[in-house]
Amino acid sequence: MNKQYISPRGTQDVFGEEVRKWQQIEKLAREICERFHVQEMRTPMYEHTEVFKRENDASDVVNKEMYTFVIKNREGESPSLTLRPEGTAGLIRAYVQNKLYATGGSLQKFFYIAPNFRYERPQKGRMRIHHQFAVEFIGASNPMVDVEAMSVGLTLLEELGITKFKLLVNTIGDAESQENYKMALRDHFKPYLPELCADCNRRYEQNPLRMLDCKVDHDHEAIKNAPSNYDYLNEESKAYFESLKELLDIQGIAYELDNRLVRGLDYYHHTVFEVISTDENVGAQSTIFGGGRYNHLVDYFGGPETGAVGFGMGIERLLILADASGVKFDTEDHVDVFGMPMGSASNNAVFALIQKLRREGISADMDVENKSFKAQFKMVDRFNAKIAVLCGDDELEKGQFTIKNIATQEQVTLKENEALVQIKEWLGA
Repeated sequence: MNKQYISPRGTQDVFGEEVRKWQQIEKLAREICERFHVQEMRTPMYEHTEVFKRENDASDVVNKEMYTFVIKNREGESPSLTLRPEGTAGLIRAYVQNKLYATGGSLQKFFYIAPNFRYERPQKGRMRIHHQFAVEFIGASNPMVDVEAMSVGLTLLEELGITKFKLLVNTIGDAESQENYKMALRDHFKPYLPELCADCNRRYEQNPLRMLDCKVDHDHEAIKNAPSNYDYLNEESKAYFESLKELLDIQGIAYELDNRLVRGLDYYHHTVFEVISTDENVGAQSTIFGGGRYNHLVDYFGGPETGAVGFGMGIERLLILADASGVKFDTEDHVDVFGMPMGSASNNAVFALIQKLRREGISADMDVENKSFKAQFKMVDRFNAKIAVLCGDDELEKGQFTIKNIATQEQVTLKENEALVQIKEWLGA
């Protein structure tokens, strides 16, 4: 008995109707990025571990969820490598390594659609290999850029047909404001540490802001009564946030303030935001996309001090939300022309015509098993073909093809060149 192989836990196979949904989302995302003049960047699937594990990072992504491995290379070195858990760090590494800051202009905008890898408990919409559509705008510390980045994601939701969501925004201030706030949080949380979870105790030392996002102790009085970061913002941070809110108001973008919003990674400064679903059918995994401004990651990797802002949107979770929202995808299999050889003698003639149609940019397929006439017409229906091309003994002898317009039921028999012209006319090519 042959061994049965199955996909690893936390992974999935995507095919058929489901993959056509993915393709439509990715196509729309690319079209929107083109409108916003956002260019694609592709980075390696794994990086040196220190690209992600930076200094005293308190995030769960770095501390718990990374797939890290060591492979001895031919030079006798054993570098620690990590599968990409998130896309921002690798993109900024590439931006600095390739000195794009010196050649690409003062504001450069990138997007990527790529898999990320996180070791966590698999759940609906949250797999160990999950895919993100994300944007990163690098080179300007301006609230207008923050709003533009948000607008890319909001436009995708709106054009996809998702309407039940809300935008949450917050500021965590610049580096000075954050340090002042961290000191206040440590003073506040110190008496409660014996009552808080192990993660909160670790975060207390690494980054107490992350304690506000604890999934275990979120109902503890210490979390609920923690001081607000707004009281520790310096004047520059306050002015930046006021400008952001004013721009959102001018653009007519509805939002809510959430002073507990800190995001899941430690490199953020100033603006942070999340878009969450308000659809009651979605369930617990309600975050659609989120991100914020990170003004010190470029110089951390050795580049000039420059601003940046971005967001990440999980495609798996977006598909769950789209289905819950009743979004209609075109999931049917389509082909423009389907070839029907009526007997093995006409296989080559039909195949030659199909190949010519493909070279003309027309999608085409054919039966290669010489099925019955009835079975082949079932294939025409199955593939939603617009035109059927038939070739039997009579057509083959005369060098002709019978072509049928499925929508109008019009049918004509023509020489090959004439048939090509007629097919293009029917297709509007």
